[in-house]
Amino acid sequence: MTYSEYRPMKMTTPHFAGTGLGLRRSFINELMALGNPIADFYEVAPENWMEMGGAIGKKFAAFAEKNTVICHGLSLSIGSPSPLDEHFLFKLKKFLDQHNIACYSEHLSYCSDEGHLYDLMPIPFTEDAVRHVASRVKRVQEIIERPLVLENVSYYATPSPEMTEIDFLNAVLAESDCELLLDVNNIYVNSVNHQYHAEDFLKAIPRERINYIHIAGHYQEAEDLLIDTHGAEIIDPVWQLLQTTYSEFGLFPTLLERDFNIPEIAELKTELAQIRHYQSEFEGASRVQST
Repeated sequence: MTYSEYRPMKMTTPHFAGTGLGLRRSFINELMALGNPIADFYEVAPENWMEMGGAIGKKFAAFAEKNTVICHGLSLSIGSPSPLDEHFLFKLKKFLDQHNIACYSEHLSYCSDEGHLYDLMPIPFTEDAVRHVASRVKRVQEIIERPLVLENVSYYATPSPEMTEIDFLNAVLAESDCELLLDVNNIYVNSVNHQYHAEDFLKAIPRERINYIHIAGHYQEAEDLLIDTHGAEIIDPVWQLLQTTYSEFGLFPTLLERDFNIPEIAELKTELAQIRHYQSEFEGASRVQST
């Protein structure tokens, strides 16, 4: 039996729901000035906020008190050959506790080896890497006293693979007993770059492991090369894959990522409204089928 056929019995219960947005310092003032929130929850990179004091630190604390905030990290480097940065993890736990943040996600990749590499590097798809990552995940969860949610990442090279991407992903989820941040855009990007069917990959994911969803735009470098930038509007095939995700697994909290070329709030609201539209369509269809 391959890991892509493995179905654990665990059922994920997110502590948030609806439609989310990545919070950026460039528009936090505008969000706080609005009468009503434009998203149901907000995601922050803890590295950008956890040691921030003064007026900005107070502003974030006030924002987190009034809104549901989750964390998506940048520097955990779960697949690195170097030791875990436990000093960072204890500081992270303090930050999560301070702001009552239940969800912490990171990338299934690595970004350090005796120093930061400033990029998300692909972990080799091997059994040894599965065991290495799983042991580190368990230690992270011991320290932060929360589930670690790992994101399927975009990648542009496959160093000495012993298994497929989907088998590696499912092996890590099963061996480590962690949860999945399902990035729909990353599936689409990888399917083009590595020439596989995005829907086949999607349907091999165990629903029981999914915690929440990311959706974003990307850059087309060439016909057969897409770059995951989070710096453009979401394109139709990615929207369609999100609809397929809801049809296959049901509704999950879904977050819009926009890290570069950040538009006006009005444009972000338009894409958030599109996510809500697909969520409401699915809910409507589900009600009709149940009657």
